[in-house]
Amino acid sequence: MAFRPKLIPTLFTLPALVVLIALGVWQLQRLGWKEDLIDKLQSRSVAEVVQLPTGSLDREAWEYRRVRVTGRFHHDEEMHLLNRSLNGNPGLHVLTPMTRTDVAGEPTILVNRGWVPFDRKDPETRPEGQLEGEVTVEGILRFPREVTGLQRVFLPENEPDNNMWYDANIGQMSTRIGADLPNYYLVDGREETPGLYPVGKQWRLDIRNDHLQYALTWFFLAGALAVIYVLYHRPKRAEEDGDGNGTEAS
Repeated sequence: MAFRPKLIPTLFTLPALVVLIALGVWQLQRLGWKEDLIDKLQSRSVAEVVQLPTGSLDREAWEYRRVRVTGRFHHDEEMHLLNRSLNGNPGLHVLTPMTRTDVAGEPTILVNRGWVPFDRKDPETRPEGQLEGEVTVEGILRFPREVTGLQRVFLPENEPDNNMWYDANIGQMSTRIGADLPNYYLVDGREETPGLYPVGKQWRLDIRNDHLQYALTWFFLAGALAVIYVLYHRPKRAEEDGDGNGTEAS
């Protein structure tokens, strides 16, 4: 008997196959992106430190580069990037404007000084860490990415008036402090801070890369669904051989 697909199973199976294969391809694309990310982070974060240029910078050329900058912090304008953890402990990152003194024109940049627990959110609870005077910072550059898709659905909106930030929106932060910030922020690589907080060097070199496993999982599910679909439509043996109740002619 010829293969005759049924309407309802086909209407379900074909879109599901398209979705599963698309998810597998998407994970392969993410694999390439993650491998490039890890390569940049591991190579650039241990490269020679260079002086930070002025103005906005090209992401591809500068993200994760090690840089040095000297200036004065404005602790009264620090901003709090919420829902950041350290070794499983909940807390936030402290982002502090810094006026540069190592270049002419006194430009302002944003420095991610590191992690603090929620009970140290108030700067008055960590006075030793509020570095005064001229400070030199070495760290890596990060460029905020636009929040889109499902991330935008689940990520709360920033509340600048309440100093509650869920993503580092440079435009909104520039408006809050009244300064024209460049398109990046500097992650402080300080190993130790007086009074312990903020805890600097908030970047990881051991980034998980499970996208190949995810891709194989989606492709396996697509293959399994295709096999089930074919097996479901296989002609039964009785249909192939007749009904099995016939008698010989006498």
